[in-house]
Amino acid sequence: MDNLELSQGYMANLTPSATLAITSKAKAMKAEGEDVCSMSAGEPDFDTPENIKEAAIKALRNGMTKYTPASGIPALKEAIVEKFANDNCIMTSVPQILVAPGAKFSVFTAIAALCGPGDEVIMAAPYWVSYPEMIVACGAKAVTIQCAAVNNYEILPADLEAAVNKNTKLLILNSPSNPTGAVYKKETLQAIADIAVKHNFMVLSDEIYEKLVYDAEYPHVSIASLGKEIADLTVTVNGLSKAYAMTGWRLGYLTAPLWLAKRIAALQSHTTSNPTTFAQYGGLEAIKGDQSEVEKMRQAFEVRRDMIYELMSAIPGIKCIRPTGAFYIFCDISSFGMDSWAFCEKLLEEEKVAAIPGKPFGAEGNIRLSYACSEETIQTAVDRIKSFCGRL
Repeated sequence: MDNLELSQGYMANLTPSATLAITSKAKAMKAEGEDVCSMSAGEPDFDTPENIKEAAIKALRNGMTKYTPASGIPALKEAIVEKFANDNCIMTSVPQILVAPGAKFSVFTAIAALCGPGDEVIMAAPYWVSYPEMIVACGAKAVTIQCAAVNNYEILPADLEAAVNKNTKLLILNSPSNPTGAVYKKETLQAIADIAVKHNFMVLSDEIYEKLVYDAEYPHVSIASLGKEIADLTVTVNGLSKAYAMTGWRLGYLTAPLWLAKRIAALQSHTTSNPTTFAQYGGLEAIKGDQSEVEKMRQAFEVRRDMIYELMSAIPGIKCIRPTGAFYIFCDISSFGMDSWAFCEKLLEEEKVAAIPGKPFGAEGNIRLSYACSEETIQTAVDRIKSFCGRL
């Protein structure tokens, strides 16, 4: 048994998701009757819109309970092709689309189908906690570019040029960003696209929060829309969890160049096969149906964004940039002289506020707060954080 435990595969040293672990702990404390303000979950507090639920119920009643093609039902893939054209100015085709059990799995299969030992994958820090683990799981090397709040947490083109070498296979972009809430400017994306084309490496653009943007000067732009050359090098990942409050439905999707889409399709066919059949019919309604509930949720998040930014910025010792997308605010707590894990553990223990430490995001000295919760919860949580910081 000892020899088995010592054996090392690529996935032997993966660490559990910090965001899921802390969210689970907060839920357990709530279940035990403790008054916890959970600011940790990347999950809208809204219910899935009724028209989407009814479409899935109808599909169930109509016997849509069998296998579908591994990459998704044709009608949903056709709707996604139209969505990419209309919303993102990305021209794609049905064979290039893969529907998956969650956008997280779409990100993983894209990395796994493209990268392996000897390959390097560049990502911007702060990054989503799962990116480096996925890269390691594929045997590739993660290369981090540290990004600064003063630059809107965007990759500087000069830093990207310096990080590229003959082993560079992929760059991961996430805009709007988890954890910072930053939205990349079009001119930055154009500069990145020019570098990718020049050096011939792929770009994975994670756009799961695309519909949750709040400021006219920071619109969402898909890097694959900036020309055919960069489109031919880009995998665009999206999903239904965030904008449609469908986290538990597990529906994500991607478009990729046809040669890579075929690889990803083969991998998915041998792992998960198709996403849940009746859920796909809910997804079809989400994309093609009435979008008014999505806009109502976006407006609610915008109000909460303004509220939490104003309240957190007023706490002495805390610094944060105004988020322009997603539903997170990323706060610098380094002035208190504690590492981010200790800060979050002590905050949860003493004030019953669940936040995510910055270290798993590659940004020690920060914490991430989710405002995907009620205004009352935001007010109570920030009051408690203010009290906590006052004692530090």
